[in-house]
Amino acid sequence: MSSNAHADVTDRLARALEGADPGAWGDLDEEIRGLARWGRLTPAPGEWLATAPAAPPTALELALALCAPDGRIREAALPHVARTPVLLPLVVIRCADWAEPVRERARVLLRAELPGLAPEALAAVASVALREGRRLRGEAACELLSARLHEVPAEWLAPPLAAEDRALRRLAHRVAIERGLFSPARLATIAATDLDVIVQDVCANAAIAAAGDTVDESVLAPLLGSRVGRVRAAGVTALRRGGRAADAEPFLYDRSALVRACARWTLRQTGTDPLPLYRAACASGDPTPDFAPVGLGECGDRTVDAPVLWSLTGHERPRVRAGAVVGLRLLDAVRFPRLVPLLDDDSPRVVRETLKALAPWDDHRPVGDPPPVPVPVRVPIAAPVPEPRSWVGRVLRLVRRRDLRRTTAAE
Repeated sequence: MSSNAHADVTDRLARALEGADPGAWGDLDEEIRGLARWGRLTPAPGEWLATAPAAPPTALELALALCAPDGRIREAALPHVARTPVLLPLVVIRCADWAEPVRERARVLLRAELPGLAPEALAAVASVALREGRRLRGEAACELLSARLHEVPAEWLAPPLAAEDRALRRLAHRVAIERGLFSPARLATIAATDLDVIVQDVCANAAIAAAGDTVDESVLAPLLGSRVGRVRAAGVTALRRGGRAADAEPFLYDRSALVRACARWTLRQTGTDPLPLYRAACASGDPTPDFAPVGLGECGDRTVDAPVLWSLTGHERPRVRAGAVVGLRLLDAVRFPRLVPLLDDDSPRVVRETLKALAPWDDHRPVGDPPPVPVPVRVPIAAPVPEPRSWVGRVLRLVRRRDLRRTTAAE
């Protein structure tokens, strides 16, 4: 093969063997196949198979044969992987091969080689299988790896559980849950601390399911204290099962809409209507929770609750003012002339929510005195005449430009 092609393939194989990127094996397969089709590989991949060499092939020679365009060469090269197990990821790719004889032989070989892999090697092969599982016919290798992970000793799951590959970590947690390797308390801790949303959901639901009707503080405390709304929502829902539905009241004012909805559901299951609680919180004056106005807008009545929300648009705390604007929007109680002054609020949060609430009026002219007529300007006949803009639209655009200038100056 040419020196440049040889160097390219050698570099790709080295990167794949490092194991940092499971997609590197697929890139290597495509690279070799493309070079071979253009005749840039000399000798041709798998040429050593016809000469019956005395010495086993090198890793590079075997990789070239496993990725050759000719399916007969790929099939003939597969048995040699038993003496070079570092190339098992290429066997995983061949399990999805378009040629049936190749993929059938690759699946038999993979099934035979998996029991002999060390935990780290098994995790690396599993990452490639999950990556290649997106391909047509790629599910067979995934099923083999998943079955193997269900059989290995519990301590062997440590590398997959801590892997950087998100797909592998998700699979490992599902396998650990199905095997019952984690206690409900540990599942709740993982749900509250893990950074992956899928792992959070899976472990939170598994923690509640594993605890059954005996949900205690070891499970509820991590869930309810999580910074992730979906995890807190799972904990709030579990309060009813643990006989602590009344403890869901503080979560009526959570910053997450999902948590607030779950808190309302939990209280309603025990006969407590959350609407009077929202009304009392919004009418309490200074200690009004930040998101109480939003919750009131989510379940309140426009006729009864809109006046309270209008009064909260003048609250001293910006979060409460912004929440009041959100509540008015949710109740469809926004009145353009009355809300326009909040466009000059000192809080960007309030201005942002006000702009969102006034967006439906962008193409409408408010009732009242018309804006002053602009001075006419001569326009050449050939120049296109822009469409007239509404007065409301001009106001909103001017506010956006002003906020942009403020942000730029602050930076």
